[in-house]
Amino acid sequence: MNKKLLGLFGLKFNPFSPQVPAPALFTFPPIDSFCWRIEQQIGDGGFALITGDCGAGKSAALRILSQRLSQVRDLAVGCLTRPQAGVTDFYRELGHLFGVPLAARNRWHSSNVLRQKWLTHIESSVYRPLLLIDEAQEMSAIVLSELRLLSSADLDSRSILTIVLAGDQRLASRLADLDLLPIASRIRTRLRLESLTPKQLQDCLQHLLQAAGNPALMTPALLTTLCEHAAGNLRLLMNMANDLLSAAVHQERERLDEKLYFEVFALDPKPAKKL
Repeated sequence: MNKKLLGLFGLKFNPFSPQVPAPALFTFPPIDSFCWRIEQQIGDGGFALITGDCGAGKSAALRILSQRLSQVRDLAVGCLTRPQAGVTDFYRELGHLFGVPLAARNRWHSSNVLRQKWLTHIESSVYRPLLLIDEAQEMSAIVLSELRLLSSADLDSRSILTIVLAGDQRLASRLADLDLLPIASRIRTRLRLESLTPKQLQDCLQHLLQAAGNPALMTPALLTTLCEHAAGNLRLLMNMANDLLSAAVHQERERLDEKLYFEVFALDPKPAKKL
């Protein structure tokens, strides 16, 4: 949605888009608590885990965490973008994220260079470098095991990297497998995102409208209706709200209301009259 159309509603950005600026995201208490615990954990390193159903807000939680930790001076943060990659590409991306040239096909050399980079960072800043991995359920067991070995030192008595894995329920199930139990047993901090109540969804929606610059964009009745029909899922709520905003732009409406909701989401649209 372009700026001209957003200007019709007095919006600084689309509050229902996945690209909402990180500072404008709504922080629920469990996410706030998780971020605080990670702030403490970066001094010692180790694994952390975010799980939840699709659309529960896992990626948003990672963005909130990344935004908050960006304020920590001298902390190196990397975000893995291709969790489905094999070991060779995994090393290539780690080298790119942490600014070290790697011979990706020489895993011994690559692991040595990376570990030395992280140890040097720890000596200069005290904090362990942070690696964020979204959609971690796509990672192969081989890559996850490689990451576990990479991040430990001194006969597994010292962590030299902080790793936050985020994924849907498939990740939680996979961590129960025998091959991945060594990782599951090392998870120090957990966040499980559950379905939200209509009140929690409404708090989030009102926060986004306020941050976007038009808290009165939706009528109170529409806010209630949307949140009661979103099945506790943030993504579903945002998709529905975005559909309404698009329809309002098309119809040149100044405000989103229940009438528009029933027009857009009518269950039994009336058949066109025959001429």
